[in-house]
Amino acid sequence: MMLMMSTTTHSFDLQPLQLAFGERVKLGVSLSRYTAARVGGPADALMEARSSEDLVDFCSWLWQTELPFVILGGGSNVLVSDLGIRGVVILNKSRRVRFGVDERGRKLPVDLGAQQPLLVWAESGMNFGALARQAAQRGLAGLEWAVGIPGTVGGAVVGNAGAHGGDMAGNLLMAEILHHQGYGSSMSVRREHWPVQKMGFGYRTSALKRRDIGTVPLQEFPYQPGSIVLAAVLRLERSTPQAVQARSDELAAYRRRTQPLGASMGSMFKNPPGDYAGRLIEAAGLKGIRRGDVEISSLHANFFVNRGLASARDIYELILIAKQAVLEHSGVTLELEIELLGEW
Repeated sequence: MMLMMSTTTHSFDLQPLQLAFGERVKLGVSLSRYTAARVGGPADALMEARSSEDLVDFCSWLWQTELPFVILGGGSNVLVSDLGIRGVVILNKSRRVRFGVDERGRKLPVDLGAQQPLLVWAESGMNFGALARQAAQRGLAGLEWAVGIPGTVGGAVVGNAGAHGGDMAGNLLMAEILHHQGYGSSMSVRREHWPVQKMGFGYRTSALKRRDIGTVPLQEFPYQPGSIVLAAVLRLERSTPQAVQARSDELAAYRRRTQPLGASMGSMFKNPPGDYAGRLIEAAGLKGIRRGDVEISSLHANFFVNRGLASARDIYELILIAKQAVLEHSGVTLELEIELLGEW
């Protein structure tokens, strides 16, 4: 990803939004409390989606009125500018989960016992790590790799989240997508069920991420996503609570040994082919250095940790330092795994 700077500011008429959704619209809310790195300025407007139906209502209205918006899940793979985000931020809190469903996420009418399909349907705002823990409690295996992941199911689908040899591509059966065509009075919205084969998964990417995230410009800076993940159906395997929990505990302990505690966004850069971003950053002599109150972790150099009072600008400048140092030392151009949101 190319790092772009912008000093453009925009002003939007939010009165129609307030008239349409009333008290569900909050103005000027700081986003730092909603990001894993605990940084980020205010959103012009913040709306909390408590269900996939809310997501459909909010996104449809925003697409039709051409008001720019972004969707924020767990806030673990994003860096929000100190200037905040112009337009609307939808905080995705849709968290319903159903175990024992068919391939479209519909609850099976009877308990089929040992023959019951091992499928779970989860809304996109569900915490992915929490979903993995629920599966473990039921003796359902396959998501142990995700126990320590702080993001949401929707974010995991878009970014093909992975760890410890597992990834979303290996678990996803179907994603329910809200898609739109056109804007204004000619805009149409439809819900589609995309099988895993349609997702175009690659290393930390998908067809949705490559095509839709932040790529539909309305003006010089603001944007709208073209498609939204509403829910996902994942396939699991039958096991026992003891066996699944033991494996989950093993991977969680490994994560604690190898990844730093504290406020961070997770892995900052993608691993380049045949190498590791953390190794390259460490080889460039940057492990443990600070910019303001953000530190490149002395435990794992691909994690940038807010030591208390860091700003988004501190993190952004340290990103630039790391990219340049690795390029000069190893000749490798690191690519961000996180998304930059807001004006830079």
